[in-house]
Amino acid sequence: MENLIALLVAAPLLGAAVLLCGGRRLDRVGHWLGTLLAASSFVLGLVLFADMLGKDAEHRMLHSRLFSWIPVEGFQADVAFQLDQLSMTFVLLITGVGSLIHLYSIGYMEHDERRRRFFGYLNLFLAAMLILVLADNYLLLYLGWEGVGLASYLLIGFWQHKPSAATAAKKAFLVNRVGDMGLSIAIMLMFTTFGTFAFAPVLGATGEASEGKLTVIALMLLLAACGKSAQVPLQSWLGDAMEGPTPVSALIHAATMVTAGVYLIVRSADIFNAAPDAQLAVTVVGAVTLLFGAIVGCAKDDIKKALAGSTMSQIGYMVLAAGLGPIGYAFAIMHLVTHGFFKAGLFLGAGSVMHGMNDEVDMRKYGGLRKYMPITFATFGLGYLAIIGFPGLSGFFSKDKIIEAAFAKGGAEGWILGGCALLGAAITAFYMTRVMLMTFFGEKRWQPAPDPATAPGVEPGVEAVPGEMPHPHESPKSMTIPMILLAFGSVFAGGIFGIGDRFVKWLEPVTGFEHGHPPIGAAAITASTIAVMVLGVGLAYLQYGRKPVPVTAPRGSLLTRAARRDLLQDDFNHVVFVRGGTHLTRSLVYVDHSLVDGVVNGTAASVGGLSGRLRKLQNGYARSYAVSMFGGTAVLIAATLLMRAV
Repeated sequence: MENLIALLVAAPLLGAAVLLCGGRRLDRVGHWLGTLLAASSFVLGLVLFADMLGKDAEHRMLHSRLFSWIPVEGFQADVAFQLDQLSMTFVLLITGVGSLIHLYSIGYMEHDERRRRFFGYLNLFLAAMLILVLADNYLLLYLGWEGVGLASYLLIGFWQHKPSAATAAKKAFLVNRVGDMGLSIAIMLMFTTFGTFAFAPVLGATGEASEGKLTVIALMLLLAACGKSAQVPLQSWLGDAMEGPTPVSALIHAATMVTAGVYLIVRSADIFNAAPDAQLAVTVVGAVTLLFGAIVGCAKDDIKKALAGSTMSQIGYMVLAAGLGPIGYAFAIMHLVTHGFFKAGLFLGAGSVMHGMNDEVDMRKYGGLRKYMPITFATFGLGYLAIIGFPGLSGFFSKDKIIEAAFAKGGAEGWILGGCALLGAAITAFYMTRVMLMTFFGEKRWQPAPDPATAPGVEPGVEAVPGEMPHPHESPKSMTIPMILLAFGSVFAGGIFGIGDRFVKWLEPVTGFEHGHPPIGAAAITASTIAVMVLGVGLAYLQYGRKPVPVTAPRGSLLTRAARRDLLQDDFNHVVFVRGGTHLTRSLVYVDHSLVDGVVNGTAASVGGLSGRLRKLQNGYARSYAVSMFGGTAVLIAATLLMRAV
């Protein structure tokens, strides 16, 4: 079974190598090859999962060492994999949802000339993410971490002929590099503190390190998680990442990139448990981000960017739960898995809508599409009900547990965190109901097809003539079948995991678990969650269901205008970092030229001037030398007489 772990990673890695290096001869079959290899990883994951279920909870970990990567004295880095309950959860999510996204992409990217390369990048993304979650040490995890960053750059900027896509890819790459520096510093500190960066010895020796050093390591890990998982203050790249093809959005937001930060925090649980200040910082980041993303999602008319704000908010819930310690680790991962189902379904549903609407992304130009796309409407609707926490669906079980755990934190901190989580649930219901009403209900507001060459956000490849009115239609089976399967997960996964605490018991040997005791009782919290959900749905219906939706967005309030601009996050970054960095650079250049170079050049000029003056004494005339000797002798005699007199 240990050998299957390597094959699990090797399958998509082989697919990436073959598809990217095989040339145009593979254009006709490349998409099927990429999908087959992704599905092969999923099958291998299922085999390993079945084997794991047949063992006792204490003996379920598998360890596979392939070779020594860097074998030098005092520094041993192995390429070795560790498969336990936590990594197995991610393996099944990554390969399962990833395979469905591959299948969906066959139909979605049918007209793209570079489809083979696209599937190569998808395989590379899966392979990098599998390395990340299967690594048994932080250095190998870092390799997968950087691989995910590279693959995301290639996929977000896949349509590089669009300036907006190229810019978005660079932005995602650069913002993530900030977080990556945090991870690299944390790994260096681990090595200097513990002499290794393997999970078992590092996490097992946290009691031997000082709390201050562990706090610094944990904060650096949090910085890394903020970058990959788009948490405040490194969240600005996520909305722009929608410039990539829609399957990329689904893969990044549901199964891979944004989940990496949550995995890193939960995997490093022992470090955070020993650093309470860092744990508090995690909860603050999660609470702020879940509200930040929800507010942004309320004001976006671009269907993909509205869902991007939703992802930011839902990952905020996971980070909040991870910051609660053993009370919330399992619930963070549970919500991550259920979110993987319904968010992938929502993004693929959005792609299906765009496919039938000449790639229009503005929801104000939709309306009434439920009649023309019944399968898309049904699957998207189930994902909608799951994400807002409708009773009985997946999101209800996972999000309700996070809200309950937040209140169980106790004291003023528990009330604040629980209140933020409840408020986020209300806003989630509002903006997701807004998306449903603007897209599938009301009167049609269709507009002529935009020109992909000039219109921002338009995905090329659709057989639509600019200026032609859209003719909404259901997507092909290669697109609808993955949406239907994900809808089943949106409906049933939460109940399967939550009833009887199956998921908590599954993860407890790895993450630990403590029962929380909220001050107002679990039943009251559940009732409050349902009440705020109904309130959010009702407010959205009053604003978007009873009134006609204008094709052009109204000016809106000050908060609405700020939310349309992502709460001025790009403006803040430009003023503080771009403009501030420019001024800092100019100041450093001035100091370098005036002070550093001035001292060096001034010293050189002084030496040169002095040597020039001294050179004049050597004029080659004997009489000048005689006078100099006479003068020197006179000075010596005078000095001698003065010393005798004294």
